[in-house]
Amino acid sequence: MRARTRPGRNSPDDWKKQVVTLALPREAGTPMLSPPSDDAALIKESLADPDRFAGLFDRHADEIHRYAARRLDDVTTADDVTAETFLVAFRKRARYDLGRTDARPWLYGIASNLISGHRRAETRRLKALARQAPEPAAEFEERSAERVTADQLRPALAAALARLGSAERDLLLLVAWAELTYEEAAQALGIPIGTVRSRLSRTRTKIRRSLESHA
Repeated sequence: MRARTRPGRNSPDDWKKQVVTLALPREAGTPMLSPPSDDAALIKESLADPDRFAGLFDRHADEIHRYAARRLDDVTTADDVTAETFLVAFRKRARYDLGRTDARPWLYGIASNLISGHRRAETRRLKALARQAPEPAAEFEERSAERVTADQLRPALAAALARLGSAERDLLLLVAWAELTYEEAAQALGIPIGTVRSRLSRTRTKIRRSLESHA
């Protein structure tokens, strides 16, 4: 397999073309077929015809990239995380549970593991946001932390997120920014759905207390 080089920032789509070319070498003149309607069928087809896996990339790469960019606040690093997510998925596709028609939770789980390698950078960014001038205190709502976007992080909320453990932050942001359901988040992280509910409850409590302390 050829070595990966970092895509140029002046060509936003270069990393997309590169990961497909890298993971899915295509013979010249190979016709493009329409992908099946669900991800599991597409992955199954890719076991016999690896080129078919490109359809999964086309469906979900932009979404995974947006999530990585929100988490890391760095487009170049998000490019790398997205490319590596699909390379890992391609290599592990034979182990995919074909009973799950939507591959998004699986892909988000891979991306979350890769983002964990940049945990210090993410925490530094949150702490930097937390040091900004405070805004007027807002009343905490039960799901306010789950509705916030990366561009709307108030200093107090950024500080609260920075204090969370890695498992708590991963789960909260998969629900908040990736908009996964509790069941999908459980699949992504490989934990029981009961753990999702209890962990989110504890996380909300921590965030509420942190915001109240900054009020």
